[in-house]
Amino acid sequence: MARVIALLYGLIAYVAFAATIIYSIGFVTGLVVPKTIDSGPAGPPMQAIIINLLLMSLFAIQHSVMARPQFKKWWTRIVPGAVERSTFVLFSSLALAFLFWQWQPIPTVVWQVTNPQVAASLLGLSLFGWVFVFVSTFLINHFELFGLHQVANNFVGRPMPAVRFKTPLLYNLVRHPIYLGFLIFFWATPVMTAGHLLFATATTAYIFVGIALEEHDLVELFGDEYRRYRKRVSMIVPFFGRSS
Repeated sequence: MARVIALLYGLIAYVAFAATIIYSIGFVTGLVVPKTIDSGPAGPPMQAIIINLLLMSLFAIQHSVMARPQFKKWWTRIVPGAVERSTFVLFSSLALAFLFWQWQPIPTVVWQVTNPQVAASLLGLSLFGWVFVFVSTFLINHFELFGLHQVANNFVGRPMPAVRFKTPLLYNLVRHPIYLGFLIFFWATPVMTAGHLLFATATTAYIFVGIALEEHDLVELFGDEYRRYRKRVSMIVPFFGRSS
């Protein structure tokens, strides 16, 4: 029964993740969803900036703290190891959904592309960023990254395989293709409002903080193997910024 509950919990967490991620595409691009980054009544700009930074900080702190090995070691004394990743995914999805719900628009236009072909190309590039993200997750095991592999193995009584260092396809182009896809998605837009610019700037800053934390953990885990990889492959921009 415990294994069934863990499997159902993992499935619920994955559905929450999928719904939030799909919504985020519309939230940033302004397509389809009822509330976007620029929709809703606009209040005082300074108030909106403070609220939005607090919302993004809440997500960043939750996401960063729960991803750290030290926290995981403590956290798995409370929650079963099989659902640790699913719990992280669920909490991250809830924090992101709360951000979308409470986001305050700042509609002042910073730049706008009026040429229809160029505007369509920028929107297409933004959506390509998401394709890049999803492809990158499947290259390294999408279902393990979002907790389903763990609860499925637990359900059938099979232990998780040992962690291996691997660099498939896009991971030989840049070390963090998932983050590269996010950056493309956040910045490629035909209409950049002040609210969108705040979102893109803050998330970009968080991405580089996250990379520093993640690479520290990867060096701790894989040692010289990861150090050699870091010398060989660029961090986020292909062929640029390799570690010396």
